[in-house]
Amino acid sequence: MQLRDAVVVVTGAGSGIGAAMARRFTVEGAAAVVVSDRDGEAAQRVADQIGGTADTTEVTDEVAVAALVERTLATHGRIDLFCSNAGVFAGGGVEVPTEIWQQVFAVNVLSHVYAARAVLPSMLERGAGHLLNVASAAGLLTTPGDAPYSVTKHGAVALAEWLAVTYGDRGIGVSVVCPLGVATPLLLDPLEDGSSAAAVVAASGTVITAEDVAQSVVDGLSEDRFLVLPHPEVGTYWAQKAADPGRWLAGVRKLVRRTVS
Repeated sequence: MQLRDAVVVVTGAGSGIGAAMARRFTVEGAAAVVVSDRDGEAAQRVADQIGGTADTTEVTDEVAVAALVERTLATHGRIDLFCSNAGVFAGGGVEVPTEIWQQVFAVNVLSHVYAARAVLPSMLERGAGHLLNVASAAGLLTTPGDAPYSVTKHGAVALAEWLAVTYGDRGIGVSVVCPLGVATPLLLDPLEDGSSAAAVVAASGTVITAEDVAQSVVDGLSEDRFLVLPHPEVGTYWAQKAADPGRWLAGVRKLVRRTVS
């Protein structure tokens, strides 16, 4: 995936990782960056900074996501890279109300489905294009204290795997980004509120910046990597989990006891 002269769409780009990616893609020479966010003012601020195009889109609305793609194609003729980035925490376990589970699923999984549905036809017609879905280390490991987040991020990773298997021989690249702790409101706000889930995430490895994640994304795209790990230690944890799940689970329980006690 070459970013120079590329037409790129980034959702959830009004702040955090999405904004950092939008800025970095511009530095890398993208021809056009569409900065999409449900907060139109935030999207406009980032777009103004980089000379991009602001777009207000609610990613849980399939019709709105399709319209975002249609507007971009009408303006630029193609989409080379679609970054489906929006995500939410929930907090809690199986007792979390069903409507919250559904909301988290809509953002963390279905938004990626809607993006793929909308953008794949034009990419397949050209025989080129790249889907980049931002998931989480929780999609490979888990997030103690947040069952909806853990389950849906596993779903996001599974969807990316399915897309790569299904369309990889048809010119479509797929990458999934799985960071651990990142210094964005998604982690810092729950941490400030005393969330045990956020505390465990922060204790699991170095908390990096959104710009660090953007750098990892650029590196991963240049190497056509499926799995982008801004925290290399996540790969080690993932391998340990696969080698001995029981031992790994015991280690996570120990981490939780040490962190929240």
